[in-house]
Amino acid sequence: MRDRRGIVVRGGCGGDGCVSFRREKYIPFGGPDGGDGGDGGNVIVVASSNVVDLSLTGWQKEYVAGDGHRGGGWRKHGKKGDDLAISVPVGTMVFTETASEEEILLADLREQRQSFLVVKGGRGGLGNVHFTTAVNQAPEIASKGKPGEGRCIILELKLITDICIVGQPNSGKSTLLAAVSRARPEIADYPFTTRQPVLGVMPGDRRDYIVAEIPGLVEGAHLGKGLGNGFLRHVERTGLLIYLLDGSSPAVLDDVRTLDREIAVQEGLSRKPKVVVVNKIDLPEVQAHLPEIKKSLAPILPELAAPVFYISAVSGQAVLELLRKAVAMVDQASQDGERTAQSQVAVFRPKPRR
Repeated sequence: MRDRRGIVVRGGCGGDGCVSFRREKYIPFGGPDGGDGGDGGNVIVVASSNVVDLSLTGWQKEYVAGDGHRGGGWRKHGKKGDDLAISVPVGTMVFTETASEEEILLADLREQRQSFLVVKGGRGGLGNVHFTTAVNQAPEIASKGKPGEGRCIILELKLITDICIVGQPNSGKSTLLAAVSRARPEIADYPFTTRQPVLGVMPGDRRDYIVAEIPGLVEGAHLGKGLGNGFLRHVERTGLLIYLLDGSSPAVLDDVRTLDREIAVQEGLSRKPKVVVVNKIDLPEVQAHLPEIKKSLAPILPELAAPVFYISAVSGQAVLELLRKAVAMVDQASQDGERTAQSQVAVFRPKPRR
């Protein structure tokens, strides 16, 4: 998945104005009738659910809209240049970079078919009909079309999901995603099977829920170890985090602490609602050490403010109870977000003057 790239966009140039004079039988000195040139095309970024990442735009670095056409005689206006629409996934953010290398957010495309005008095309030139004066009745001049705007923009994709599954390599993230959704990720018995975020759709009673699996996080991922933590940008817009732990690990408590530290590095993620899930309880060795695992996790659960579930993604044991709790927490988080947004809206009630 390509989730960040920089491109250059330019609007089309405006068409030149026309120098022309009326030449009709029995109409001497017809005067100027040169038409204006057409405006250049604009460059627009459009969010589309049919696009999954930013690789659809290929390796092309510069995107230029169509140029406007030249004006014609008989005051004919030139045709406007064709607009260029760049399709991006829903959840794409558009940035521009200043001279001091500071990124400024231009648009956040969170909805299907939401669009943003990035650069405008140049204005078309004026025909000679606009340059007639009392002194110069037959001007032989016309203005050139203006060049279109140009700028460098940065496209960054942040997935909009309801639930994100994070965990260390080989903890069973792909197995759990396949068990709760229609996704079919690659499942193997070696670490880092998942190298890109994988999305799945989980059916619900009132609506479907988007579930994402994030590649495995290891200690020091924020320093570049393993696959790094660049994928955590896709967790910023999720409603719930599932900390998936490997029940067969000799240090389950250390694993959950490592996960929480790596998540806390990304600003704002530590405040997300969480659920701690211990996987692989169908294995005999995990069943034998289950009391010890519960005892070791007891001190950190109040700190995380998260419920804990003991499941088997392979057999489906306790997965249904996990889903019910996850859906309830996601719905509650969305309702709280709506109330917060409504409370931040300023309401003005002007009073009549006496």
